[in-house]
Amino acid sequence: MRKIAVLTGAGISQESGIPTFRGNDGLWEKYDLYDLATPEGFSKNPRLVWEWYIHRRNLIKSAKPNEAHKTLVKLENKLGDGFILITQNVDNLHRIAGSKNLIELHGNIFKVKCTNCKAEYFEFGDLKPMPECKECGGLLRPGVVWFGESLPIDALNRAISYSESCDIFVCIGTSAVVYPAAELPVLAKQRGATVIEINPERTPVSDIADIKIQDKASSGVKKLLEILGI
Repeated sequence: MRKIAVLTGAGISQESGIPTFRGNDGLWEKYDLYDLATPEGFSKNPRLVWEWYIHRRNLIKSAKPNEAHKTLVKLENKLGDGFILITQNVDNLHRIAGSKNLIELHGNIFKVKCTNCKAEYFEFGDLKPMPECKECGGLLRPGVVWFGESLPIDALNRAISYSESCDIFVCIGTSAVVYPAAELPVLAKQRGATVIEINPERTPVSDIADIKIQDKASSGVKKLLEILGI
């Protein structure tokens, strides 16, 4: 049975109305990432950071999984344990669509993490600007990986292990410039996997891709299924 690993980035959620972080209309063009997405920024002004993340949550809550998310669920249902989905996105859309064999490398915007006891859990409500941990009363922070932080080691190790053992590695809507996620297709290629990229733009992965589907995510994933004969 073929093993397929899929890595998704912000491009797959763009069709659901969620802006990417890079590019002319990217979120980082409008905000200072140091103030809003670093541990130092949170320590300096946690209220500002939480207000921004609550704003982002409210924007994301109205978004729905698009055909690309849904088609990947169909692919997972076909392949079972031979499929894994690795995402850089924090928007929860893969979970809502029904993906189960899922690695969220950068966390989930609807999760919270305690700065004191390190408890981590889902919280889908509109939190107050200064939310407290239900376990110990400590200050909560968004459950996402900020700039300057390491990825969760268990999630990263699983992603690396599957990338090195898969037969096909698919990149969908990722800029392929954020490491260590950007290294995963390279690892797969080095171990002999076929690398397929779905992206309307060229990226660093384009140079190593065996198959380049220069299209948006929803129509590109449908073409992927045709290539795979599914």
